[in-house]
Amino acid sequence: MTDFVLVPGAWHGGWWYDPVVEALSAEGHLGRAVTLAGLGETPEHRPVTLGTHIDQVAALVTEPVVLVGHSYGGMVVTAVADRLPHLVQALVMLDADVPGDGDSSWSLAPPSIRDPLIEGAGADGLTVEPLPFFDSRARSHPLATLIQRVRLTGAWRQVPEKVFVAAMDTPGGLQAPASMAKVRDDPAWRYEEWPVSHNVLRDGPDRVAGLLLSLSAAGV
Repeated sequence: MTDFVLVPGAWHGGWWYDPVVEALSAEGHLGRAVTLAGLGETPEHRPVTLGTHIDQVAALVTEPVVLVGHSYGGMVVTAVADRLPHLVQALVMLDADVPGDGDSSWSLAPPSIRDPLIEGAGADGLTVEPLPFFDSRARSHPLATLIQRVRLTGAWRQVPEKVFVAAMDTPGGLQAPASMAKVRDDPAWRYEEWPVSHNVLRDGPDRVAGLLLSLSAAGV
């Protein structure tokens, strides 16, 4: 059995991975889809930062796991792997941020994304509202998590298997161009280009589940 910890992108909860969790469970694996702090049904009565999310996911990693991050979730899983590299069997980035020390989702985002983030936080100055075309379950996302810079030692690079999926059918261009360019020609990464949108599961969960199951079958 492989233990997969699945971290969604901004505005989304663990529900985003529900079809993948079902597919993993059907094959005898454990899929734990995380709803990050500030994105659940219960309001948070504390500041929620990137550090909050890193601590939350790190607390789940007590045995060997495969960490999966989509979009903003890449910030979180990279930092968790940096903290606990000996417990991370693989990192899977679904069109996700791949940060270096001192990066933030803000710094990695293309200019076309930055202005909408700030505009979306205009209502309360604390959270960024979901975009109109998002799933109805999407919730406002804590702004500080997108702005805070991650601190990394580089230990995450010890993770033996690292996979990056580039979503090539995203309207207006790739959502993670900086990360794609960083890993595309790096021999330490398995790099794949998929004909899907940035919301990878919108085009069906089978491709994601198949990738994760292939890792397990390979002994990860």
